[in-house]
Amino acid sequence: MKTNKKNLVMQSVQGKIHNPIRGGNSYKVSSTGVPAILPGTGGITYNFQIGDSCMELVGDHVEPGVSIRNENKEENNALMVLSCVGNEAVVTSGEGKGAKGYVTGMHGGIEHVLIYFPREDLEKMAVDDQILVKSWGQGLAIDGHEDIVCMNIDPELFEKFGIVENEKGQLEVPVVTEVPAYLMGSGIGTSTGFTGDYDIMTGDIEANKEFGIDKLRFGDLVLLKDCDNTYGRQYLKGAVTIGVVVHSNCILSGHGPGITTLLSCKTSKLKAKIDENANIANYLGVK
Repeated sequence: MKTNKKNLVMQSVQGKIHNPIRGGNSYKVSSTGVPAILPGTGGITYNFQIGDSCMELVGDHVEPGVSIRNENKEENNALMVLSCVGNEAVVTSGEGKGAKGYVTGMHGGIEHVLIYFPREDLEKMAVDDQILVKSWGQGLAIDGHEDIVCMNIDPELFEKFGIVENEKGQLEVPVVTEVPAYLMGSGIGTSTGFTGDYDIMTGDIEANKEFGIDKLRFGDLVLLKDCDNTYGRQYLKGAVTIGVVVHSNCILSGHGPGITTLLSCKTSKLKAKIDENANIANYLGVK
């Protein structure tokens, strides 16, 4: 499968490890009316990484690995938009200087870029350490499939997915499950899919079981049915989007595992190839 990979620009963007933050009231009220105080976004998450369950941990919007951002809004916008899943990241300051990892997603709202590092490197890192991302991938296009919009995906990681074209001209993409549009919640209506994420709603226990949402892991690839992310996020019958799980389940109504979008088409030109091993940890060789 040919792409314009050789014409894409690789450019540095950088951010610092961002400390978790809290407002004046630390309680979050669940969809069943129960208040709770739980770990959430930011910092260094030591014991959950891509490949681990995003549903079983006790937390809310937990981001695996390292969360980075810039305090300068315009610089952070560039970090969020230009970083792509699979991009190489390098620690440039502190005791962990020189450690290498990979971007695993972008989390909208809090505006964090999420990065995987081996656990032994996490032990050397601290809040405010600087991390450089070799951003590469925005503008990726597939020859002969210009109606499929590629976004937020490193070209070399894209190649490792093993996508094949079938006799109908559809591209078959490995995913762990398909999710119907009516389960997509927080983030709907955002003006672009080229940054951030949006959530699978998990308030319905039976739907979680029916569609395998209760078994999702950080880094899983999923297909979103009737979801159009080509120019913003909306419902469109027949549209298909491929995304990756970037943050954990959460207790709030309308929320759940976050999905950073990677491929989207207004028609059914993208087709699922169900594969329980369709997780970026496997494609990056870190599990």
